[in-house]
Amino acid sequence: MDRRTTASCSRTLLRVAIGGALALAITGPGGASGPSVSLAQEPPATPGGSAIAPPNGGSTYTLMQMNLCLSGHAGCFDKVAYPTGVQEAVARIRGARPDAITLNEACRVDAARIARRTGYHLRFSTVTAAGRPIPCVRPGRRGAFGDAVLTRAAVERSESRDFRAQGGLEWRRWLCVRTHAGVDVCTAHLATRSTATKAANDAQCAELAAILRRRAATRTVIFGGDVNRRRPCAPARAWTRRDGSAGQNPGLQSVYGHGALRTPSASVLPAAHTDHDVLLVRARLAPAVQPAS
Repeated sequence: MDRRTTASCSRTLLRVAIGGALALAITGPGGASGPSVSLAQEPPATPGGSAIAPPNGGSTYTLMQMNLCLSGHAGCFDKVAYPTGVQEAVARIRGARPDAITLNEACRVDAARIARRTGYHLRFSTVTAAGRPIPCVRPGRRGAFGDAVLTRAAVERSESRDFRAQGGLEWRRWLCVRTHAGVDVCTAHLATRSTATKAANDAQCAELAAILRRRAATRTVIFGGDVNRRRPCAPARAWTRRDGSAGQNPGLQSVYGHGALRTPSASVLPAAHTDHDVLLVRARLAPAVQPAS
């Protein structure tokens, strides 16, 4: 939900915020973490702390980034023509068969339906307002609002936390998933760069870069998300690709890669039932280096 959020959304979030005001006063915006499917600690560093653990074999790794506008609160939801937007996402995934999909502005039930229909593993991270889940509406019974990572490879563990800096009622989060393919897949939907939330976007961007840098010290990492900015939040030595050629809100979605992911190429696929086009990035997955015998 960005600058297009409707008055209905504001009223809903305000009711949620009032209910959680005491929790906010006690913990601060970074203290109360909304629920996610799975939480885990950072993976331990390899001996020496510098060697990246590359995936086995050499192949192409593809990530699809989508902002689906499914909450029911934002003005773009009319374009979703629910459930047509969900069906469009399923069709895009089936057509491209990416190794991973990162979803922003999703709903838990819709994300689970997409994963089930396409055969992917799912991890979902609930976005909150003042520490309480934001319910998806129009229709209801779709679970909480949030972000998701879908992977073809099985999931080993995942971690999701609120960003320390927040702006507005919606608390932004990051989600990272560790897979059996040897690649960590992360996503986030940062605050907008409006006058009221620009400082939060900058702080979240810096924190995201630090999170990805720590993971990239020992793992191959790929990130996809709607960062609501054109300047990257990627750590040093990571490559970046944006949806700069998109017909809708160009330049706000990004994919970053680090480690065994090399020579990336990006394409933008039009989306009829959301206000962001689809960003598809392919990179060469370098084979693991075999130790000398």
